[in-house]
Amino acid sequence: MVRGKLTFISGGARSGKSTYAEKILVEEAKQNSGRLVYIASGSKTDSEMMERIEKHRLDRSKFNWTTIEQPVNLEEILPHIRRGDLVLWDCVTTWLANELYLAAECIEQTEVQLYKTIEEVRALASHFVIVSNEVLDEPPSVYSEVRTYSEALGRIHTELVKNSTTAIEMDYGLATFWKGEDGL
Repeated sequence: MVRGKLTFISGGARSGKSTYAEKILVEEAKQNSGRLVYIASGSKTDSEMMERIEKHRLDRSKFNWTTIEQPVNLEEILPHIRRGDLVLWDCVTTWLANELYLAAECIEQTEVQLYKTIEEVRALASHFVIVSNEVLDEPPSVYSEVRTYSEALGRIHTELVKNSTTAIEMDYGLATFWKGEDGL
């Protein structure tokens, strides 16, 4: 079975991750066609998130993205993914926080389902770009919930990089390629 490309993009808050991820897939859509699909994990929890969601929607409206709002249970996107799609998932950190809020005791099962879902998306999509925040540079937290989150995120990031075609870290709007292609 031919799997689609997997690009993993991480970086700090407001580092340009989402913009860069969108640019990768928009350029690919211009060259090869393919439906642009945006999986959004954010929820309208406060006024700042509402503003960010609206800004992202406005940015994507120029390129006719199909948006799937999926804050938990990522596997529920599968019926909406078509062969040849160009899929962007933004973002792992928000999704993981949402999942842990609902069922922290089942994190191992959640991770297993996540990896299975990613492989199923790759079996259909020609390119799957996954965005995540880099929050692991801080010292370990004294709070067990934060440690559980950080440990799970570290495992997920490691697995994503291991299985990716390309791994990129964004800083100040600049991309550093740690694995794969050297540019768009």
